[in-house]
Amino acid sequence: MLCPRTHRRVRANRRILTIGPVKTTIAVISLQLAYKRAAVEARGANTDLATDRERSHNDLALVVSGISLAKNITNRAALTGLFSALIVGFIGSLAVRPPGTNSTSVVTQANSDQTTRIHWRVPVAFQTTMPVLGDNPIYVMDMIRRASHGAIQLDLYEPGEIVPSFSITDAVRDRKIEAGYTWLGYDQGKIPASPLIGAVPFGMEPWEYSAWWYESGGRQLTEALYGKHNIHPILCGMTGPETAGWFREPINSLDDIAGLKIRFAGLGGKVMERLGASVTMLPGGEIFQALEKGAIDATEFALPIVDQSLGFNRVAKFNYYPGWHQPFTASHLTVNIDVWNALDEGDQALLELGCTAGVIRNLSNSESKQGAVIAAFPDIGVSARTLPEPILRQLQEVTESVLAEEAANDADFAEILASQRAFRDTYAHWKARAYLPRDF
Repeated sequence: MLCPRTHRRVRANRRILTIGPVKTTIAVISLQLAYKRAAVEARGANTDLATDRERSHNDLALVVSGISLAKNITNRAALTGLFSALIVGFIGSLAVRPPGTNSTSVVTQANSDQTTRIHWRVPVAFQTTMPVLGDNPIYVMDMIRRASHGAIQLDLYEPGEIVPSFSITDAVRDRKIEAGYTWLGYDQGKIPASPLIGAVPFGMEPWEYSAWWYESGGRQLTEALYGKHNIHPILCGMTGPETAGWFREPINSLDDIAGLKIRFAGLGGKVMERLGASVTMLPGGEIFQALEKGAIDATEFALPIVDQSLGFNRVAKFNYYPGWHQPFTASHLTVNIDVWNALDEGDQALLELGCTAGVIRNLSNSESKQGAVIAAFPDIGVSARTLPEPILRQLQEVTESVLAEEAANDADFAEILASQRAFRDTYAHWKARAYLPRDF
């Protein structure tokens, strides 16, 4: 079907060629030429200059032939027809290839203006205004959009905007949304093994986890775990250790944990419960209000730069390290498995590539920003403290008890934990020898 501009051009040609005694012959031929060029334009055909010249010569020959065959025409009428046909050919060539534009640039422009073929709603577990945690999905979705020339559009929605923060995977499973970006440890209540994918107390460090995920079976185990829930998980972000928490009062022994009302996530929360704390789970955006009003006495959440942006330092002045409960924090893009399987391999690869870029970018961003935040703590009255080794050893002992109990109660938990420990045992031969001591 021809576009309106082409029809206008054809009508103009008809009016031009009705002048003179050869109107029937020349009009028919010139209209054929106009439609021929319009068809080339509609197909998006693209040729080099030599081919265009050859087509123009053929067109001209057709016109001259038509003129010679027409009966009872004058020389003046023939010249008029020839001149009109040349105008048609010139205008047509401009329509196919604008002046100053070579064939390669036309193809590039056509390929860059692709129609959106994937358009998903993607709720996130962390506010996109949060540094490091929140800005990573923005980066990933933008990279995927740009790499696909706009063919893949993933629209981010803030926590609670269309799905509650802790219900993202439920909505993905039920296909209420196509995908979501979250920390899988929030699924602990319904998928007991999920915290092993998000963070493990006294577990792997970030580069260890990435090696386990990509090269030692972690990805396959996680896909099998979440495949049972109609979800395809993609590792899409990772940061270094969290802080061990923000407290109103100093922690001198584990006895100081007993009776505390504290926000704590994942397996670390179970450890704190064993120590007598009253543990609650709150989304990031609700923690400050609970801390300020006294609903909780202490909290852990994320990195120093994230926690400070949420205002924890205004209420709790003692910030403890190391982040024993989360030596790494992994975030995942979760996709409904039917939606994922319906994608072609190219689009799947684009999503995987975008998320893999998100992992290294997220970790780099995380590591680059924490030192300056901690260095400025004295200026805002915050005391950065290190938990003494005896307390860490006690926490590790309680952690081992929790992990053993969880593994005994859930086969998936036991399988994934065994895989992680086997990898760490092998990796230790390298880790213990290859890196300088931390205090060197």
